[in-house]
Amino acid sequence: MPLIDTHCHLDFPELADDIDSVLKRARDKGVTGFVVPGVSEPHWNRLLTLCVRYSALYPALGLHPCFDHPAAEHDLQRLERELQNHPELVAVGETGLDLFIPQADLQQQLAIFVPQLQLADQFDKPVLLHVRKAHDQVLKQLRQIKLKRAGLVHAFSGSEQQAREYLKLGYKLGIGGAVTYDRATKLRRLVAELPLESFVFETDSPDMPLLGYQGQLNYPERVAKVAAVVAKLRQEPLAEVIGVTSAQSINLLGL
Repeated sequence: MPLIDTHCHLDFPELADDIDSVLKRARDKGVTGFVVPGVSEPHWNRLLTLCVRYSALYPALGLHPCFDHPAAEHDLQRLERELQNHPELVAVGETGLDLFIPQADLQQQLAIFVPQLQLADQFDKPVLLHVRKAHDQVLKQLRQIKLKRAGLVHAFSGSEQQAREYLKLGYKLGIGGAVTYDRATKLRRLVAELPLESFVFETDSPDMPLLGYQGQLNYPERVAKVAAVVAKLRQEPLAEVIGVTSAQSINLLGL
């Protein structure tokens, strides 16, 4: 079973300017599928164009809570049109809530997040969730808008209780570079103890570098290192870890 990076921003210039090399190195490591989430409306066209050029790239479109969306109503209307016109979109996202950023405005973020959940429900799509310091607030919304296909919690960093609440709702937990750090004791314990079916793998390239690559750009090829660390923590065969998590990604996102 090949590896899948369920969250990588290959449309960002840092990666897109060298995309052929980036994809070759990833394929050499066994990574054959790449989910590319959108973060703001002005960047959607470049993302869609890139995913048309490369069949291994799977597009998603969303409005990220950390980006300014001065024309939010217009952006949401366009998102609805894109979901109508592009059935190849595998998810709505990257969307969610972020109360970690300075001067975070919860109500303003909810005004953009909730309509995206509603669109995911309307078009029967999963969501790619960005959540920092806001798991309880996000879970509240997910209980109110119960998506049939649920989604992925990108770069999960919550508690065991919060993890189990997401799993009850059908969501999978995205595991990336953070798990490679010894100091991430809570996350590493969760990865070792929860069922393997709870997880999918990601890199968040070009961000969230793994241990040993601090201060450098991150690349999808390193999802193979994430898988190896998880297999070691769980004391399970690497092939089984890759097979189960890739199957979760394929089934949930319809890849």
